[in-house]
Amino acid sequence: MHTKGFTLIELLVTIAIAAIVTMVAIPNFTASIRNSRTTTYANEFLTSLNLARSEAIKRGVQVTMLRKGNTASQWEAGWDVFVDSDANETFNDDGDTNLCEMSNGMPAEDCLLKTYPALSNGFTLRTGSSTYKDYIAFLPTGLSTVTVGDTFRLCDSSASTTTSRSIILNTVGRARISKGTASCP
Repeated sequence: MHTKGFTLIELLVTIAIAAIVTMVAIPNFTASIRNSRTTTYANEFLTSLNLARSEAIKRGVQVTMLRKGNTASQWEAGWDVFVDSDANETFNDDGDTNLCEMSNGMPAEDCLLKTYPALSNGFTLRTGSSTYKDYIAFLPTGLSTVTVGDTFRLCDSSASTTTSRSIILNTVGRARISKGTASCP
């Protein structure tokens, strides 16, 4: 009689090969996931800059991106994009239930457009200088209120500066992303 099945040696060889493949694949897969997160966060920040700029042009008022958290120049705690009706770079709401109130066709209070959550642990988003340490504001013309450019550094604590991202904001308020940074915190 002929039996079908695996011998113990065949089974052990198969398990050994599967273990080797898994040991090689998991670190590469983890690095791929972290690289994907870095790209996603950079694109999200660029999108929020473009949102603020385009809303300022569309609405004809200043729109501001304000970082969350208590530490200047550290944006990893998240940020808010809002119509800054009084152009003071702080979010002011009168506290009633009516949001984004208008008076004579103009905003009577600040209007929150979008809020962005904090980045995952291990990721940092820092300004290159003190130019945009607390906020980025765009005028109705689409220009930044500050006429000096800046570079934001998005870094992953477990990666090198070559896998990080730079979000570069030029002197007129246009932004772009490049791979790699000069330094990471």
